[in-house]
Amino acid sequence: MDEPLNSPEVLNVAETIASLRFVGDRKPMSTKADLEGAFAKLSTYRDGGIFVGHYAGNSEWERHPIGDEIVFVLEGQTTLILLIDEVEQPNLLTAGKMLIVPANTWHRFETPDGVKIMSVTPQPGDHCVDHPLSSAADF
Repeated sequence: MDEPLNSPEVLNVAETIASLRFVGDRKPMSTKADLEGAFAKLSTYRDGGIFVGHYAGNSEWERHPIGDEIVFVLEGQTTLILLIDEVEQPNLLTAGKMLIVPANTWHRFETPDGVKIMSVTPQPGDHCVDHPLSSAADF
């Protein structure tokens, strides 16, 4: 017998984004406490979730071994840097643009002026402050 489906739920993306706290100085070494309120989970989805965020600054490196990540810019802009074949490939994303980050691809965000972003992110993920190819990388 099939398991029952969850009831569909309408998600208010605009309301959730309006409730976020803007963090203007995100750094690769920022802690969860530093970023508290800047990100919210809209819903569970497959092996992860749908998230929104509002920040400026630079993120740590991250990758998601079990699936692709979808990144969509709602407002502002960011440069999403992918590490492919040991080469950093910058991708400028402005409002209305989206990039699908392939599974297990290291990536990071450079956001000097602020962005409102939505992502569909598989979990778990790996994170590191140092460049993933450096001997100092710890993930």
